[in-house]
Amino acid sequence: MASEQKPELFELNNGSMQVKITNYGATIVSLSVPDKDGNLADVVLGCDSLEPYLKGAVPFFGCIVGRVANRIKDGKFTLDGIEYQLPINKPPNSLHGGHEGFDKKNWEIVERKEGKIPSITFKYHSHDGEEGYPGDVTVTATYTLTSSTTMRLDMEALPENKPTPINLAQHTYWNLAGHSSGTILDHSIQIWASHITPVDQNTVPTGEIMPVKGTPFDFTTEKKIGSSIHEVGLGYDHNYVLDCGEEKEGLKHAARLKDPSTSRVLNLWTTAPGVQFYTANYVNGVSGKDGAVYGKHSGLCLETQGFPNAINEPKFPSIVVRPGEKYRHTMLFEFSVVE
Repeated sequence: MASEQKPELFELNNGSMQVKITNYGATIVSLSVPDKDGNLADVVLGCDSLEPYLKGAVPFFGCIVGRVANRIKDGKFTLDGIEYQLPINKPPNSLHGGHEGFDKKNWEIVERKEGKIPSITFKYHSHDGEEGYPGDVTVTATYTLTSSTTMRLDMEALPENKPTPINLAQHTYWNLAGHSSGTILDHSIQIWASHITPVDQNTVPTGEIMPVKGTPFDFTTEKKIGSSIHEVGLGYDHNYVLDCGEEKEGLKHAARLKDPSTSRVLNLWTTAPGVQFYTANYVNGVSGKDGAVYGKHSGLCLETQGFPNAINEPKFPSIVVRPGEKYRHTMLFEFSVVE
């Protein structure tokens, strides 16, 4: 059983990139890739030891969140005529699976592969009623270094006996200049999305689908993150509705992130319909690796996902998975440097 698992740290290394992952929350603790001069740097926010993760001292750094990522309005939903009440862990809503979501569980290690294409597979069994959600669900997450500077994440979930909402997201905070290099406001980003789901004062989607054209949310062409961030309140924390454009291996191009100082680039591809673009607006004085202290905008998240509060919005793509069906969500993180 997963409860007997101890939190440990594992490394995937193919000679070009190095990733450290813990089975606690299936969490990426560090990820090092080369810059234009071949210098490796760790480009994810995190901590030197597992203790801060176990104590809940980090704001979802690097983990997989579930059973349902993002916000559920008032922590309530009705499915097949039954009303469910979830923990209100981010008043007035339920966020990222509740008080103890998948990010705060010890996952089982079911497979490890070494060699040129190293990988690790984690598994977690979520029981009926856990954090208020219906039915038993078995979840797996496999991280694979598929080429010299590419990592793939395959997430799957099988509901065993009841229909349930499922929406997993990978919550790594990226800073391509290096985790301790300051803010990401000089990074530029392109997001393959011409619409967002606008939100109310509690960051829950209103149900509308809004075009980004002519607004500070428009990243349909590459733009510096800091250029209009002051026009959107605390910063970006919005779900982008991905266009059906360029594809690779059946995945949609979600975003391209670039750091001018190191020329590092991250291209993100996904099977999910949306991506939460979050600029670490609430990160404030978090103690990180190598004595770094992470402040506001010190990283950014690109969480591909089903739409927030989709369980309560019939117009949004459904996140309900029924017994006999399988939830699948794949992400491809492709690192490179600008020539």
